[in-house]
Amino acid sequence: MTICTLCAYPSAGYLCVRCSSATGNRLGDMPGLYDTLAAFLAPACRRPETGRTSRVEAPLPVSEDVLTLRGPGGMVGVLEDWRDALHSELGWTVPGQRGTIERRVADASGSLRTNMLWIADAWPQAGEFAAEIRQLHQEATAVVEPPERSRVLGPCAAWFDDGTFCGGAVRLPQDGRVARCSWCRTAYPPVTWCALVTGKWANGESPRTNNLRQGTSDRSGTDDVLDGNIYAP
Repeated sequence: MTICTLCAYPSAGYLCVRCSSATGNRLGDMPGLYDTLAAFLAPACRRPETGRTSRVEAPLPVSEDVLTLRGPGGMVGVLEDWRDALHSELGWTVPGQRGTIERRVADASGSLRTNMLWIADAWPQAGEFAAEIRQLHQEATAVVEPPERSRVLGPCAAWFDDGTFCGGAVRLPQDGRVARCSWCRTAYPPVTWCALVTGKWANGESPRTNNLRQGTSDRSGTDDVLDGNIYAP
């Protein structure tokens, strides 16, 4: 047993189960994020400046951050660089750049996602790769889905299919009625919040749950929910 090169969690390969799954999900989001970013190219309207100070330079007609992400060196550049590095590592022919940027983003992210098992198990660069994909995903989602104010209630009580404990941060949005794990997306209703905050479920061993699986909401469109009874001693 070694440690994950992204989160330092115990792992059988270069990436643990949760980091491998999360990276695969982020890769799957890339084509949709790229398309959605187009709607945010126009900069947000701002109130006119007060006083007599005038703007020295005219503002860009588009949002610079979005333009960078959608440009040749943005999402497509990062994805194709890693796809090409993977092909070189495996001795495969490096694909050329074909089609629109939208098509290239879909092709590169799809190729990387298809090979996530090998990347997680056998590629020494897996941690660096996963970190850059996470950063790219965060930059894009910060534009299309600005983060909402929230508080952390405690660590997630879910277990993964391989028997490892999740432990991701469970966040409750401001004025929200359901808290959710930022890692596996497990949902927690109000009856469980006290146990999360106080850690009463932690009695020397990690908590057990019934058939909770990482990424269920991403695959099936439904969310796992923990009931209050799992915290009973």
